[in-house]
Amino acid sequence: MQLSNAQTDLSSRSSRLALSLRLLAAGVAALFLASCAGDARRSAEPGLRPGPGNEHFTTLHPSRFPIHGIDVSRWNGDIDWQAVRAAGVRFAWIKATEGGDHLDPRFRENWANAKAAGVPRGAYHFVWWCRPGHEQVEWFKRNVPREADALPPVLDVEFQPKSRNCPKKIVREEALAKMRLMLREMELHYGRKPVIYVTVDFYAAIMHPDEFKDYPVWVRSTKYEPSVHYPGRVWTFWQYQSDARIPGIRGKTDSNAFYGTAEQWRDWLAGRHQLPVMRKP
Repeated sequence: MQLSNAQTDLSSRSSRLALSLRLLAAGVAALFLASCAGDARRSAEPGLRPGPGNEHFTTLHPSRFPIHGIDVSRWNGDIDWQAVRAAGVRFAWIKATEGGDHLDPRFRENWANAKAAGVPRGAYHFVWWCRPGHEQVEWFKRNVPREADALPPVLDVEFQPKSRNCPKKIVREEALAKMRLMLREMELHYGRKPVIYVTVDFYAAIMHPDEFKDYPVWVRSTKYEPSVHYPGRVWTFWQYQSDARIPGIRGKTDSNAFYGTAEQWRDWLAGRHQLPVMRKP
């Protein structure tokens, strides 16, 4: 039986619509399966995942990096390091000393317990600008063990605007000279280049992209991606959050990301790379 032109046109449109619906359904199914696979890959990745509070990062989000850790001091109280490790924390920086005579009361406890729990850890020294550099580095060396499996030491450089004991204005060249001395002595004693922790204001006033280019740098930037406040700086660690909630720690703590892949992290732990290989993780 021969169909009219109208019937032929209607039949053709119906066939095309049915084909389009089948293709759309197949596309939706493919996207769903890909999404599920992606979720499975993400959930299988080891390491702490950034929680709520990081939505303001738009260009570079901490979740791009698989290796996350924390930094702690006496103010974090009694830490359950086994719970911290189970939560996915892959490393910890522990406050050890400040100036030339202050030892964090919980340093030795945290140092031993983090190691017992299998959390790679390193110690940091808070620089006191009114104290000679050689006194500070000797104090650090006296209190922080030299252990082969420890992370490199950290030199924490910040302004002290609220200090009543050290109101001295920081002169850039004097500060840089003190840092060079302490970094050199730390490297000689511990056998690895120290990491420099720096805040936004200190970096802008004292450090520049060309200073200490051969040292790993740990930047603090909790509101913007590091490139905003540290343009041109190659960084190794990023402190991206100050109010994270980590199982095993009462209250809030700092979260940090390592720039690189899990493979690069293993290389860095083994000392095969002092600076990150700048490729997308």
